[in-house]
Amino acid sequence: MDLRRLVRGRLGWPRLETVARELARRYDRDTLHIRFLEADNWLSTPMVVDDEWFVKVISKQNSLVHAVFTTGRNLGAFSSGTEGFFGHFGTPLEMAEHELEATKRLRDIGLQAPAPVEAFEVDGLGVLVLEYLPNFHTLDTAPREEVERLAPELFAALAEMHDNHLAHGDLRAENVLVREDGIYFIDATNVNDEGMRDARAYDLACGLAALEPLVGPKQAVAAALDSYEVEALLDAVDFLDFVNIRPDHDFDAASLKGEIEKHAA
Repeated sequence: MDLRRLVRGRLGWPRLETVARELARRYDRDTLHIRFLEADNWLSTPMVVDDEWFVKVISKQNSLVHAVFTTGRNLGAFSSGTEGFFGHFGTPLEMAEHELEATKRLRDIGLQAPAPVEAFEVDGLGVLVLEYLPNFHTLDTAPREEVERLAPELFAALAEMHDNHLAHGDLRAENVLVREDGIYFIDATNVNDEGMRDARAYDLACGLAALEPLVGPKQAVAAALDSYEVEALLDAVDFLDFVNIRPDHDFDAASLKGEIEKHAA
């Protein structure tokens, strides 16, 4: 087994078969069609079951990697002059239960997310079951014209989260699904209540970072200003350098800062 597979906690078929048998038992199916996704995911093994359910299987190794990521993100928050506000869950089941609850909360405030089904444990693995959404593409694969149209909707949804004391915590273009009926959010993470104000500024920084490569700094900032005051964007500036060192973001932080400062002047 190579190092990357070990770190990512990739599971062998015998353990995945145990999960499949439990799914078949729970949903009264004689057989299941399982399609594994080639996602660059360090925190679970994702799969589609019967084109009806999206299932994440979380191992102890995935939980350990999540702990390492959480520590790194909190160190980054410290470097930005704030307390760490990311939380970690100690077991695979707790990780699955949290994402289930986060998805429920997003839907409760009227935002679109896959319908939550359940979270359970089998053979020491946490299993998250959500509705499978067919016929979607992610925001980072959308044409520029579509991203420009959806950008104000993205920030309006983010503002709705924040107005309801929620934060996404891991907003990236690939975590925003685009369908005919609008945008859907996935992969919300855990944020400590004590750090909610900073988490909101971080969310906004991530939203700007996700959009800048797709539509440019001027359009990204203009879309954010449809839902936020310029003071909120100035708070987000404090996190742009931290977001910029993450390997899953690649954007022009200096251009974003300059565009925000123009509006603040």
